[in-house]
Amino acid sequence: QVQFVESGGGLVQPGGSLRLSCAASGTIFSIYIMGWYRQAPGKQRELAARITDGGNTNYADTVKGRFTTSRDNAKNTVYLQMNSLKPEDTAVYYCNAPIPSLRPWGQGTQVTVSS
Repeated sequence: QVQFVESGGGLVQPGGSLRLSCAASGTIFSIYIMGWYRQAPGKQRELAARITDGGNTNYADTVKGRFTTSRDNAKNTVYLQMNSLKPEDTAVYYCNAPIPSLRPWGQGTQVTVSS
């Protein structure tokens, strides 16, 4: 069964940057579309970014131009580079492989943007 372990979160000031990592195990990672999701307090989980097995990416309008996702199939890892962070980016961030259906969620990594 596939498992995801997210890391790299923390407390950062507005305008700062963070790089999140998600390590996958128990699967042939390279064939999966991977998504970065986030859940802010009191809100539903939402898709922030996605990367195909071929490396094509797309982003939610709220993060476009500030976030970049990439993957290293040799390391079974996907990354999320977050720049120009805003307080509204505060959330727990998760990765998952949504096709054909979402897998069990990892523990996520907390990102807090505050001065």
